[in-house]
Amino acid sequence: MEIRGAAMPDEPGPERARRGERWGEQSRDGEPPAPVDSLSYRVDGRLLAVKVVGFVIFALVALGFHEDRATVAFAGLAAVILGVYALRDVIAPVRLFADGEGVTVVSGYAARHRLSWDEIEQVRVDQRRRFGTRSNLLEIDGSEQLYLLSSYDLSAHPQDVADALDRLRPS
Repeated sequence: MEIRGAAMPDEPGPERARRGERWGEQSRDGEPPAPVDSLSYRVDGRLLAVKVVGFVIFALVALGFHEDRATVAFAGLAAVILGVYALRDVIAPVRLFADGEGVTVVSGYAARHRLSWDEIEQVRVDQRRRFGTRSNLLEIDGSEQLYLLSSYDLSAHPQDVADALDRLRPS
């Protein structure tokens, strides 16, 4: 989810568009990115650190205010939620792996699903605007299930990941 000011454009400016660049993508003198044989996208370590620090802070608040039941309940619940999310990031840090044969996606808490390129019907970016925010999700439409990954899961903009998957996918 991104919050953008009115002065910040939604798309790359004309200079970047002329060079064929997208937000966050580096280009060498307008050349397309070099071909790769596998891609791996993982959770940003900074986000994991924030979750761990939040877990520690709320756990300490719960322990420090053990006489106030409401504070213990609130802080304890917040610590448990942050701890569960941080544990998921430790157990399954790589949320998307792709190679010439297919894509491996983490779904649920830490379940891994391997999809061959033939099983993938569509890869696209779902963009929604609501209440002044914009969220972008990478959608991987498997034959029986839809996998959604955010920029927090990928540590990259979903459109950049979709473009990279397009380049990697065999023709």
